[in-house]
Amino acid sequence: MGRYILLQSHVLRLKCACSDMNWLTEFVRPKIQALMDKSQNTPEDLWVKCAKCEQMIFHRELQENLHVCPSCSYHMRLSLAERLSMLFDNAQYQVVPVAQTPDDPLQFKDAKRYSDRLREYRAKTKQHDAITVALGAIHEQDAVVAVMNFDFMGGSMGLFVGHAFRAAAELAISRRLPFVVVTASGGARMQEGMLSLMQMPATVISVERLSRARVPYVVVLTDPTMGGVSASFAMLGDVTLAEAGALVGFAGPRVIEETIKQVLPDGFQRAEFLRSHGMVDIVVERRALAGTLGRVLGVLRRN
Repeated sequence: MGRYILLQSHVLRLKCACSDMNWLTEFVRPKIQALMDKSQNTPEDLWVKCAKCEQMIFHRELQENLHVCPSCSYHMRLSLAERLSMLFDNAQYQVVPVAQTPDDPLQFKDAKRYSDRLREYRAKTKQHDAITVALGAIHEQDAVVAVMNFDFMGGSMGLFVGHAFRAAAELAISRRLPFVVVTASGGARMQEGMLSLMQMPATVISVERLSRARVPYVVVLTDPTMGGVSASFAMLGDVTLAEAGALVGFAGPRVIEETIKQVLPDGFQRAEFLRSHGMVDIVVERRALAGTLGRVLGVLRRN
């Protein structure tokens, strides 16, 4: 009798163990697997770290604040689409097609062919080159706008950028509309050599044509605006605006310090420093940029 009871006890324990295993495999394991799959599908860019104050910012909050840090007001860089949408009323604008130029006039090659680099950046940005021309209204002021795209080879200026700038200037003259340029560039495009450098005087001639035609020319400097772009059309505006904290200059601060063997003052080459030295007319926060630009265009057109 005692052996029978002991056998029944073992059977009962075995059934309980099997029941526990079924519960673990049929209920607990799927739940854990679902949680793991959900965590793997979570986007990695939910939070963005501010490069200046190192504050972690929720991506949706950052987008609503136009990519300006809510803690320290550091202005992060915008994509081309974000910049265009921010400038124009109701994010409505018309992209102006520009005739293409030779892609690789010098058959340049360093680590890879220049033509291959162009294909990669065009696939990555969905843009033909580092500048886009558009027509639209900025606070009810119609304008021709050229926006440089730093995501395309650092916004470097080559044949196409110079050609598109000239085409936009001629469009502004023919339509009697203000011409606005939003700069973001590391300078001339080394892969096009002298042809790239020749875009500096070519764009300056276009600015002179705007002046003779009495068509307002306004420049908006964003971070960064350097090299051949800053040494040509970027510093010739009838009115020059700059986003807060934008780096603007020819050579970078580190290169200058190494050259002159001196420590540069705080904020050197930043928008606020340039305004205090008379090189920039208005330093503006990004949220107020479109409104400020619209008022400037209204005043220039009336005059």
